[in-house]
Amino acid sequence: MRPIVAHISEVALAHNLAQVRRYASQSKVIAVVKANAYGHGLLNAARGLKGTDAFAVLNISEAVALRDAGYQHPILLLEGIFSAEEMTLIDQYHLDTVVAHQAQLAWVLESRPNIPLRVFLKLDSGMHRLGFQPHEYSHALQQLANSANVREVILMTHFANADVVDGTDAAMQVVRQMMPESYARSLANSAAIVQQPHTHADWVRPGIMLYGATPVAEKSASSLRLKPVMTLQSGLIAVQEIAAGESVGYGSLFTADKPTRVGIVACGYADGYPRHAPTGTPIAVAGRLTRTLGRVSMDMLAADISDIPEAVIGSPVELWGKQVPVDDVAQASGTIGYELLCAVTARVPFKIHG
Repeated sequence: MRPIVAHISEVALAHNLAQVRRYASQSKVIAVVKANAYGHGLLNAARGLKGTDAFAVLNISEAVALRDAGYQHPILLLEGIFSAEEMTLIDQYHLDTVVAHQAQLAWVLESRPNIPLRVFLKLDSGMHRLGFQPHEYSHALQQLANSANVREVILMTHFANADVVDGTDAAMQVVRQMMPESYARSLANSAAIVQQPHTHADWVRPGIMLYGATPVAEKSASSLRLKPVMTLQSGLIAVQEIAAGESVGYGSLFTADKPTRVGIVACGYADGYPRHAPTGTPIAVAGRLTRTLGRVSMDMLAADISDIPEAVIGSPVELWGKQVPVDDVAQASGTIGYELLCAVTARVPFKIHG
C-alpha cells in the first residue's frame, strides 16, 4: 500500500474543546464541523467533540448525517436554508437555523413547524457577506419574536477582523446598538475566543482552534495550548544522490549547490499538499526536521535528507502534525492552515485514534 495516511486524534479534539471552555468559561460552545469538519471527517470529529453543547454545520445533509449517527445535540445551520422546501427538514430533524436575509425570514414566518424553532438572527456588523443591515435588524427581530413558529431567538454576528488586537471594536459598537441585552448572543469565532474576551457572550463558535491550528497569525497553536488533531504522514519511496549543479523536479526549480541527498516522498498535490509550497517548506523525515526541495508533483515531492543519513526507503515522513505544525507549512506556502486541512483529498486514507 502507498504509505500516506492522515491520523486523526479524538483525544486532541477533546483537549482543544477543553481549551475553548478554558478561554470562554462562562459561554456555551457550538462546535463548528462544517466542510467535513475542516477536512478531518464529520463523524470522526463529532466523536471527539461529543462534549460540546451544540454543533454547527453548513447544510442540511451534514446535519442529517449527525442525526443518523445518533447525535441529539442542537445542530445549527450556519448559512440557514437555501429554499422554503428545506423548512420541512428543519422540522423533521429538529434543527436550529440562521436567518440572515429577508427570504429566509419569510420562509420561517410562513412555515408551519410541528415544534417551534430556535433561530439565530444574524446582524451584518461589518463583514458584508451575510446578515441583516443594522437598519433592518430590529424589525426582523420583532417579526421573529412575535411569530408562533419561533420559540427562541439568539442574536448573532460574525467578525471580519477578530484576529487583529482591536479588530472587533467597530463591530461591537454595532452589536451594542442593535442587539437588546435581553436576548442571548453568539458572537465569537476562534480568533475572538482566544483574544477578544469581551465578545464571548452566551454562545461561542470555535472552528479552526478545535482542530489544533491557530486562528491568529502571530500566535502559534502550541502557545494557545492547542494540540494538532491531524497528522499527515507518508514515507520515502526513493532516494537520489545528486551532484552540485543538478536539479530536482519539474521546472528545475531547485538546483543543488553541493552534493545533495534527496528523499522522494509519496505525497503530492493530488493528496492535498499545496503545489505552490516552495523549496524550504518544513517537513520531517525519520523524526528529524528538514526542508522540501523543488516543485511539488501530483503524487510526489522531494525532501532534503543530506543531514539525515538514517533516512532510507520506507522511512516515515511527517508532512504536518505534531512535529511540523500545519500553520508552518501554510505560512511557507502563502496560505492558511484552514485551507491545507480542508484540502486533503479523498484518496488519502484516514486512521482514527481514540
